[in-house]
Amino acid sequence: VKGFRKLKKMLKFLSKVKIEFNTLDPRLASCVEFLAQCNARKAKESNPNCQVLVKRRTDEQPPQITVTFVNGVEEAFDAAATSAQSIRKMILDKGQYLETEQMFREAGEQWPVIIPDEEILQEAPGVKPRKAEDKK
Repeated sequence: VKGFRKLKKMLKFLSKVKIEFNTLDPRLASCVEFLAQCNARKAKESNPNCQVLVKRRTDEQPPQITVTFVNGVEEAFDAAATSAQSIRKMILDKGQYLETEQMFREAGEQWPVIIPDEEILQEAPGVKPRKAEDKK
């Protein structure tokens, strides 16, 4: 169940996924796994507007996965060197950032949040641990 939630959430942040690979390339494992995740029924139902494109190639280029986020930012991955799990994690991390940005903008707050240097340099109030004899 937990895995399905992550798949649903992953596609929520994407408008397009393009998966390119040569079917004879032994390095295509990430592409096949990622494609299966994108084609899972629950994932597709969560964002029916997300386009999933597959391009089968005949060249020797490494397999590649390119994702386009809902804000238009595109990111390409060398799928021969990056696991499907790593790509999914990056999408979820960036998606969480997008959700936070949207939340701030909808609340009329400035984005990105600017923290003044004097606040960054302030010491955090600490809690002094009590000694055993003080506890008595």
